[in-house]
Amino acid sequence: MTIQFDYRNFTKRNVGYIAPSTQDAIAQTTLLIAGCGMGSAPAICAARTGFRKFVLVDGDVVDAHNLNRQFYSYADVDLPKVECLKRHILAINPDAEVEAIPANLDADNIPGIVARADVIFDTVDFVDLPALLGLHREASKQAKPLFTAMNVGFGALVWYVPPGSPATWPSFLAEDMEKVRAAGGDPDRYADVYISFLGRLYHEFDQEVVDVIHNILVGMKESQACPAPQLAVGSFSVAALAMTMIHDLLAGREIVSSPSLVIQSYRSMQTKIVTI
Repeated sequence: MTIQFDYRNFTKRNVGYIAPSTQDAIAQTTLLIAGCGMGSAPAICAARTGFRKFVLVDGDVVDAHNLNRQFYSYADVDLPKVECLKRHILAINPDAEVEAIPANLDADNIPGIVARADVIFDTVDFVDLPALLGLHREASKQAKPLFTAMNVGFGALVWYVPPGSPATWPSFLAEDMEKVRAAGGDPDRYADVYISFLGRLYHEFDQEVVDVIHNILVGMKESQACPAPQLAVGSFSVAALAMTMIHDLLAGREIVSSPSLVIQSYRSMQTKIVTI
């Protein structure tokens, strides 16, 4: 006997924490997951929360070293991340509408992809600085709410940029590019720019996070391949923090927004609101 999927039954344990009107908004909201590595955790959390409409964008495949913190299985290794994540979402909600785009973001596809979504969740790799900046600029142009996140050791950073905000990542990085240029560096070298940007936040991170980031960036400046150490705790933290903030946005609640961001640390057992 085939069991019919019932959305109301699926979400009934949300009642009391998620208002019926907010659950309806969640069901009707199209969520863009730009970057399905770290973005896989928020996508799965969103599906279990009741999101039914997804646009997934990533040109990468699952690697065995992704499995320590991304929501894939060993059977997914060497397969496109977007196709695997789509399959995992549909295994939770077979009625979900999931568009999987196995491509990297670029100037040609960003406008159309952003236009498909109501809310944008960005985990584009900073190494692809043109794609990251292009996504943020287009989200601002189309007045779409955008959330961006970082996995930071035993914790997470989530930053919400509301439509119309002048405090965007491109605006901040423009300042950092100018600092790098003024110091005699190369403003087009993403490692130099990233070092400048993160310098604004170092004093807010746990020391182990600062040490790891420092080692990564030194390696990047020396043109070494430096895959960033990341933990499952960090990925779960990103998912929990981001989904809470996206829920509150759809519920009409006031949430921390740019130029402020939220840093959650389970190492120091603190939640910080930091203004850049």
